[in-house]
Amino acid sequence: MDKRTAQTLADVARLAEVSEITVSRVLRNKGPISERTRERVMRAVRQTGYLPNRIAGTLASAGSSLVGVVLPSLSNIVFPEVLRGIHAALSASGHQPVVGVSDYDEAAEERLVAGLLAWQPAAMIVTGLDHTAATRTLLRRSGVRVAELMDIDAPPIDLAVGLSHRAAGRASVRHLWARGYRRFGYVGHDRGRDRRAGRRYEGLRQALAEAGGGLVGEASVDGPSSAAAGRKALADLLAGGSRPDVVVFSNDDMAVGGVFHCLANGIAPKRELGLFGFNGLEIGEALPLPLSTILSPRFSIGEIAARRILAEPRPAVPESVDTGFEIVAGATA
Repeated sequence: MDKRTAQTLADVARLAEVSEITVSRVLRNKGPISERTRERVMRAVRQTGYLPNRIAGTLASAGSSLVGVVLPSLSNIVFPEVLRGIHAALSASGHQPVVGVSDYDEAAEERLVAGLLAWQPAAMIVTGLDHTAATRTLLRRSGVRVAELMDIDAPPIDLAVGLSHRAAGRASVRHLWARGYRRFGYVGHDRGRDRRAGRRYEGLRQALAEAGGGLVGEASVDGPSSAAAGRKALADLLAGGSRPDVVVFSNDDMAVGGVFHCLANGIAPKRELGLFGFNGLEIGEALPLPLSTILSPRFSIGEIAARRILAEPRPAVPESVDTGFEIVAGATA
């Protein structure tokens, strides 16, 4: 067969000695197909070099195999783990994620959502509960299921899967207060863009006020979180005069930078200064002193959301699924 000519579904069906409908079902992973037939079709696909026209398939049918996914970042390991969970749920169903990255910019998210919806996806997955009014309208009127990930602190459009970040902020204070800490400091990144970090900060402040305490000092960076930013911000905080006995960081990236600052300056984590993060990243576990933090179930959040929106119709009343979180005692606080 001449490989210079684009191959068609009919070419695959002829080589595999099956109908075109059978080839289509195998490629879309739809319907009961024997393993022997599946192998014969896939062998013919490889031999012909056939590539399915996914665009034509989407436009010609009411059931798209695409799922739109908008994440705020892929440089932070949190969101690749969420994406792994999404992929795990989609792979068994024959659906494919189409991913856009907003860089924590709501206007960019709006453009991505509009572009993805133009492809008539089977469902949409976005991050967080904070969107522009136009994005919310697009998602509400899309006619497809919508999952909002990582946050349940406000009413969702359709389905929210995640944890309460305000509750996580309060839990960090209760845990550290029970360990004898009273002078709290805070190191964070841009809470205006990362609203979930902002909610954890609110929960922390509320719990401190209820306990009769408060922050003795805080330092934040304008940009995204990173170990370098956390190291610098902790140095700025400690140079400010008021000395906390524990510092809560906006996430583990920042907290790992705080650990590096302490190690470089002869400050003993936990004994001289407690350090507490959020996310439960592997790098925190791998430190010489494992990081004290809160573990968020990132893989499960992505997997539950993708599975639910493909298996169930949109409910009459929006629903939130609380995946919870776990305090990791660690060795730094």
